[in-house]
Amino acid sequence: MVFFSCFLNTFFKLAIKIFRLALADYTKEFNYNIKLATPVILGMLGHTMVAFVDNIMVGQLGTAELAAVSLANSFMFIGMSLGIGFSTAITPLIAEADGEGNFEAGKSTFKHGLFLCTVLGIVLFLGVFTAEPLLYLMKQPPEVVELAIPYLNLVAASLIPLIVFQAFKQFSDGMSMTKYPMYATLVANLVNVVLNYVFIFGKFGFPELGIVGAAIGTLVSRVIMVFYLWYMLSQQQKSREFVLHIKIFELSKKMINKLFSLGFPSAMQMFFEVAIFTAAIWLSGILGKNPQAANQIALNLSSMTFMVAIGLSVTAMVRLGNQKGLKRFRELRRIAFSIFMISFLFAVVFAILFFVFRESLPKLYLDFDDPLKFSDNFEVVQIASKLLLIAAVFQISDTIQVVALGALRGMQDVKIPTFITFIAYWVIGFPISFYLSLYTDYKSSGIWLGLLAGLTSSGIMLFIRFNYLSKKLIAENDLATN
Repeated sequence: MVFFSCFLNTFFKLAIKIFRLALADYTKEFNYNIKLATPVILGMLGHTMVAFVDNIMVGQLGTAELAAVSLANSFMFIGMSLGIGFSTAITPLIAEADGEGNFEAGKSTFKHGLFLCTVLGIVLFLGVFTAEPLLYLMKQPPEVVELAIPYLNLVAASLIPLIVFQAFKQFSDGMSMTKYPMYATLVANLVNVVLNYVFIFGKFGFPELGIVGAAIGTLVSRVIMVFYLWYMLSQQQKSREFVLHIKIFELSKKMINKLFSLGFPSAMQMFFEVAIFTAAIWLSGILGKNPQAANQIALNLSSMTFMVAIGLSVTAMVRLGNQKGLKRFRELRRIAFSIFMISFLFAVVFAILFFVFRESLPKLYLDFDDPLKFSDNFEVVQIASKLLLIAAVFQISDTIQVVALGALRGMQDVKIPTFITFIAYWVIGFPISFYLSLYTDYKSSGIWLGLLAGLTSSGIMLFIRFNYLSKKLIAENDLATN
C-alpha cells in the first residue's frame, strides 16, 4: 500500500512536470504575442474610441440623437467592413515577403494594395452617400431618420481616408511595425475629441451643430490620421523605400488579381459578420428609439473588447504569414495555439467585467441629471444591461472566431472561411435574431441571442478548419522532405 501510494505520488509529480513543459511551449510565446498585438489593439481601440466619444457626447443631447448616430453608422459599418476586410489581404502577403526578405514583392504588394484601397474607398463613399433614401424605407422612427441624414452625408466622406489609412496600416502590420498605426490613431483621437467638443456643443464661438459636429470631427481626424502615418513610415529605415516614390499607376494585372482573390473573400467574411450586427441595429429601430439606443450602447462596449481580439487576430495573421514564408509549419501551429490560449484568457476576463458591470456601464452614455429624459434613459439602461449579459457570454466564441480567421488569413486560406461565416451568421444567426425579436417577448434580447448563436457557430467551425488545415500542411511538408 505504501509502495502504491509512493508510486502514485511520483506519477502525478511527473505528469504535472510534463504538463508544465508542454504548456511552456505555448506560454513562452505570450510576451512576444502581447508585444506585437498591443499596438494593434490600441490602434483599433482608437477607432472604437472615436465612436465611444461620439456616443457619449451625442448621448448628452438625448436618446433620439444617440439612435440617429446608431442608424447612420449602420450604413458606415457596412462600408467599413468591406474596406477594412479587403485591406487585410495586404498583411499576409507583406508578412510572407518580409519573412523571405523579398523587397520587390513587398513593394509591389503595398503599391497595388494602396491603389485598390483608394479606389474602393471612393466607391464605398459613393455607395453610402447614395443609399440615403433607404433610411425612409426601413421602418425607423421618423425623428431618428431626420437627425441621421445630415450626419450620414458628412461622415460618409470619411470612408475615403479611412480605407486609404487601412492600406498603410496593413502594410505596417505585415512588416511587424505595429506601433506606428497606433500613434496615428491616438493623434486622430485627440483631434476628434477636441473637434467634437467644439462643434457638438458650440464652444469658443463656433456654432452648436449637434450630431453634425460629431461627423465633422470624425472626417477631419481621419484625414489627419492618414498623413501622419505616411509621415512616420517615411522616416523609418525599414519602411522608407516602400512608401516613397510609389508609381501608383504602373500596375500589374497579376498582382491585382492576387490581391483581389485574397481581399474579396476577406471583405465578405467581415461583411457577413458586421452586416448581422447592422441588421441588429435595424431590428432594434423597428422596436423603437430606446431599444435602438440601448443596442448602440451594448454594441459600442462590445466593440471595445472585440478590438483586443482583433489585435491578437492580426498577430496570428502576421506570425503565421512569416512561418508560412519560412515553411515552418510545426512552428506555425504551435504559435497559433499560443495565441488561441492568450485570447481565451482575455475573453474570460472581459466576460466577467461585462457580467459584473452590466448595469453601471450603460449609465456612462446618458444624462441622468435631466428629469425630462429620465424615463427614456432608465428604459435604455434596463435594456442595455440585459444585452451586456448576453455579450458577456459570447466574448469567448467571438474571440475564437476572429483569431481563427486571422490564423487562416495568415495561411492565405480565405474561400472556405468565407462560406463558413455566411452559414454561421446568415443561415443560423440572423433567422434566430429576426424571429425572437419580432415574434416573441424576447425583443432586444432576442436579437442578441441570434448574435450569440452566429458567433458561436462561426468560432467552432473556423477552429475546426484551422486545426484540419494546419495538420494537413505539416503532413504534406513531412512527406515532401522525406
